Amino acid sequence: MNTFLANLGLAVPLFALVLVGYALKRSARMPAGWSQGLSWLVFSVALPVMLFRLMSRVSSLPPVDGRLLLAFFGGCLLVFVIGRVIAWKLFAMNGVEQSVFALGGIFSNNVMLGLPLSTLILGEAATPSVALILVFNALTLWTLVTASVEWARHGSLSLHGGARTLIAVLTNPIVAAIVSGALFGLLGFSIPAPLDAPLAMIGQAAAPLALVALGMGLAEYGIRVGLRISLAISGIKVLLQPLVVWLLARLIGLPPMETQVVVLLASIGVGANVYLMSRQFKVLEGAVAGSLVISISIAALTTPLILTLVQGST
Repeated sequence: MNTFLANLGLAVPLFALVLVGYALKRSARMPAGWSQGLSWLVFSVALPVMLFRLMSRVSSLPPVDGRLLLAFFGGCLLVFVIGRVIAWKLFAMNGVEQSVFALGGIFSNNVMLGLPLSTLILGEAATPSVALILVFNALTLWTLVTASVEWARHGSLSLHGGARTLIAVLTNPIVAAIVSGALFGLLGFSIPAPLDAPLAMIGQAAAPLALVALGMGLAEYGIRVGLRISLAISGIKVLLQPLVVWLLARLIGLPPMETQVVVLLASIGVGANVYLMSRQFKVLEGAVAGSLVISISIAALTTPLILTLVQGST
């Protein structure tokens, strides 16, 4: 109980910042350009700076057990299949709708919420594990759903679609910062002190700004359209996925730190990229938008609880 209250106490301020952003957007009626500008600052400047600085010290951080990729993405694949079956059997969805529905059950908001949570609760020692998942996350999951949709539509896979996904991932500022920062550190370089100080200040602002930007983004979505589907996606995301990932982590004997990281990241609410995918394919837009708000609200309680249970079992 004490561990749960401690984890909850650490998580509440972060979710409170999401609520602040939500309230600001709703009550102050900020122009759309403001929240978009803040999101750009977070994704293109603040978070990349923070990650580059952290990863430049990767050689001094604990080594990462690469099997965490098997636990995390293996769990994603299993839950994706389960999600497609649920969408087919319970909601009579077609192949494209099934794919987007299932993606909602596995694609976490790991950059804006998972990264700050893991750093605060598990410490900087968790950063290499989180970074490794972030590098492969977008490429793996977007490729999975793109292949699923292409197969549903045409009965074959598109080389053009795969190439477009790969280019988008490699040019992502978050991925670029992680890879370049790690190479910078592994080659023996270090950031000069006069430059490191301002970079540290930017990095310290990255997490709170990301959470406020997330709240502003959530304020643009409603939860009335397709509520049953939104609830189903949210349940799969914040309950089923962390359970499956935890079982795989236990099965392969993943160390405690990596186990906590993969389960924490799996327990986070639905990521905004799923909404972008729903808009791209023009299916389940309202239901997916609702799942963003509902799943993140539920995760405010379930993520600390799940992490406490995992910590007690490792």
